[in-house]
Amino acid sequence: MGENRHIGILGTIITVIILILLILLTNVDTSKMSYFKSLGDKISRPIQVGFTNLKNKISGNDTFFATMDELKEENKSLKEKNEELSENMREYEVIKAENELLKEKMNLTEKYSAYQTVSADVINKDISNYGSNLVLNVGSNDGIKEKMTVISDQGLVGYILKVSKDTSTVRVITDPASRVSCNISTTNESVMCQGTLDNDQTLRVTYIPLDADVIVGDSVETSGVGQIYARGIHIGIIKEIITTTNQTDRYAIVETAVDFSKLNTVLVITSN
Repeated sequence: MGENRHIGILGTIITVIILILLILLTNVDTSKMSYFKSLGDKISRPIQVGFTNLKNKISGNDTFFATMDELKEENKSLKEKNEELSENMREYEVIKAENELLKEKMNLTEKYSAYQTVSADVINKDISNYGSNLVLNVGSNDGIKEKMTVISDQGLVGYILKVSKDTSTVRVITDPASRVSCNISTTNESVMCQGTLDNDQTLRVTYIPLDADVIVGDSVETSGVGQIYARGIHIGIIKEIITTTNQTDRYAIVETAVDFSKLNTVLVITSN
């Protein structure tokens, strides 16, 4: 009973307070009401601004993550395009090299059109102070035989030493076992060129006649003497003349026209 009584009294008091407030509000000047409204706005505005900023930040984060996803996709696409371009560049380089090789072969064939020839690629090199051989990608199936002359765009390379069905071995003129009968262009003197152990780009010219006026810069060509090399194939240039106490022992050094370290394409003369 006592508890219900207290609740009843509390309810009465609340009702009275509400009635008083309603009376006051109906009689309050509107200018005063605007004051309270302004005061409420001042109190609530920072809260509204805070919520607005929070909302913007959250929205900004959503945009940031969306942008990151777009950048990842774009980066992936660019990477794929870069790989594709790299592959295309490699293919271009291969095609370019093949075209240059084909052009070199055509130029060689035109330059030596007086001969019947077979073009060949160098597929292996064994150039050292103890021996100088090349391996070509042509053999007996292509009509290649031993002792056929091998030339390049710059001049004489050597001769066919061994032949298999699909490949052949060339003994180049810088091999110590190689000897070529030659002529010196300015004097037309017959001399002998031989490979040396000293350098893979030089030959030693021996059997120089005592009265031969040999000078540095003279051109040396094949003489046609012997059963291997045709006449008039360029070999190289005399770059040094060595004179000893014995005049008969003098010799000259010829720098070969062919750079064997860069040789990739040759012609095999099958018929003069």
